[in-house]
Amino acid sequence: MRKISATVLILSLFPIAMFAQSVYPGQHRNKITKHLRGDVKVYSFDLKDVRLLPSAFRDNMERDSKWLMSLDVNRLLHSFRNTAGVFSSKEGGYMTIKKLGGWESLDCDLRGHTTGHIMSALSYLYASTGDERYKIKSDSIVNGLAEVQYALTKVGQNGFISAFPENFINRNIAGQSIWAPWYTLHKIYAGLIDQYLYCGNEKALDIMTKAASWAYQKLMPLTEEQRATMLRNEFGGTNEAFYNLYAITGNPEHLKLAEFFYHNAVLDPLAERKSDLYFKHANTFIPKLIGEARNYELNADKRSKDVATFFWDEVVNHQTYCTGGNSHKEKFIHTDKVSENLTGYTQETCNSNNMLKLTRHLFSWDANPKYADFYERALYNHILGQQDPQTGMVAYFLPLLPGSYKVYSTAENSFWCCVGTGFENHAKYGEAIYYHNNTNLYVNLFIPSELTWNEKGVKLKQETVFPESDLVKLTVQTAKSQKFALNLRYPYWASGVQVKINGKAVKVKQVPSSYIVIDRTWKNGDQIIIKYPMSLHLAEANDNVDKAAVMYGPLVLAGMMGTEGMQQPAPFSDPTAYNDYYTYDYKVPLNLKTAIRIDKSNLNKSIQPVIGNPLVFKAEEGVELAPISRIHHQRYVVYWDLIKNAER
Repeated sequence: MRKISATVLILSLFPIAMFAQSVYPGQHRNKITKHLRGDVKVYSFDLKDVRLLPSAFRDNMERDSKWLMSLDVNRLLHSFRNTAGVFSSKEGGYMTIKKLGGWESLDCDLRGHTTGHIMSALSYLYASTGDERYKIKSDSIVNGLAEVQYALTKVGQNGFISAFPENFINRNIAGQSIWAPWYTLHKIYAGLIDQYLYCGNEKALDIMTKAASWAYQKLMPLTEEQRATMLRNEFGGTNEAFYNLYAITGNPEHLKLAEFFYHNAVLDPLAERKSDLYFKHANTFIPKLIGEARNYELNADKRSKDVATFFWDEVVNHQTYCTGGNSHKEKFIHTDKVSENLTGYTQETCNSNNMLKLTRHLFSWDANPKYADFYERALYNHILGQQDPQTGMVAYFLPLLPGSYKVYSTAENSFWCCVGTGFENHAKYGEAIYYHNNTNLYVNLFIPSELTWNEKGVKLKQETVFPESDLVKLTVQTAKSQKFALNLRYPYWASGVQVKINGKAVKVKQVPSSYIVIDRTWKNGDQIIIKYPMSLHLAEANDNVDKAAVMYGPLVLAGMMGTEGMQQPAPFSDPTAYNDYYTYDYKVPLNLKTAIRIDKSNLNKSIQPVIGNPLVFKAEEGVELAPISRIHHQRYVVYWDLIKNAER
């Protein structure tokens, strides 16, 4: 464990600046003293300051909301109450509660994690919409957890809060077999903190501070050997949660807890710029780096900054598929071996969720457009398409095996980790559209939305049907003229971007993967029209130039290959009976087409748009391609074997 400097301990006696708006916006910031020691160049806006307008993103959010609101609070609290012995089977109503299945069943070590995710998701929805229904349901969950914590305190488990018994932690410390108890606690802790920040729930913070007191008493007496043994088990972002709590309270115990979860075996090699990630569990790794990012922001630890940045570069540049996702069977692959790992078990959605969280941290430090480019890629191609538009259910993997298809959860009998992060993904689309500092406003994503910039008294309305159209219109609303620089992202995939202000063309000197900066005094009603020309291009596998995906702008296009041989009824119709997603057989037809003829020098000759069907294209072989995010309930091919013209 790293030692804490005397300077940090002194600073920790005062409330420190918490969740810089950079990554953790919150409506409750009036009770937080802003004081970041790490350099932060730009900040995101509070979710309450961004309202989504009609689009595929808002559609996803509304389906997510419907699912969340359908889950009864008593069912979500059942395993917590069962563990705490709050009531017995003789009490009225207990036996009538229908138990949740899958990873929330009473015999699953991870039970309770979903309730944590749901607290976070409800808080995001409340901030994003202002709809009191989300706060009312949130309050009910928090009140139930407070009762459970009180009951456990009465039997000597002061502050412990969980849906599993404390003995799970004892087994973890002893190195005995157990499935990730601290990972589960992290989800609960993060949910409580989000409830405080976004819903203003003081009781949630009280539960969390008591939980931290329990953790401090539990962990501080451990030897270094015990600590190292315990950290071998997946613990999610527990370090991040305690850094965030410390940022709220300034309590040095909370900082020590965050430092306690520094995983030397994983992070020390990265600090030495060693990047052997092969076969490491990806979603075990990524949250550790998010915690390091928070440490840099709060304590100006340059080593933490360097580790987080190095890790991001290694994963994005050497481990990532064209869609922005990573991993095979949840593990990192050999460096630069994409074409050898196109299986039915690629791209765990939790990984993309956490990579986007890490990306937001890194972007806030220097506003480098490469981070925004990656964010857009993973958001449009993986996260947006995780959800089934028919049912609102979500996929665990985004498989890249040619001829595979997305496999979705069920409403009450799955609750995989990617269901939990899925609840969050589709509730917080407003978090990365806009960024700002005192003199600059950044437009990073082209998502229909309305922004309120309170510090400037400015509103910005973004209207677009992107990516169906390459036009984006921004309208400024302000009671008085305001001077600031508007930074419009010039994406890596665009060229010849055009900008008009109030109908007058603006000369664009910038190049792709940069920002078009317009510094002027803005008046009420000013309009900015931006044209982002999109074109076809290839995303070649990093180890085989003859295996590639077709892209249009930021969108990965996949071949739509029909439903022949797909299992009926839908796979995982009963995940409690069948959960073997590592060996799931997609029964790909032997005659499935996996090669297309491409003229690399002129893609428009080989692939042409289908008139009257936006974003659908046809290759020479008659294969139709569409954005991977829009392909559901049928087989697809993403990476193709390329047939060159010379092979005709």
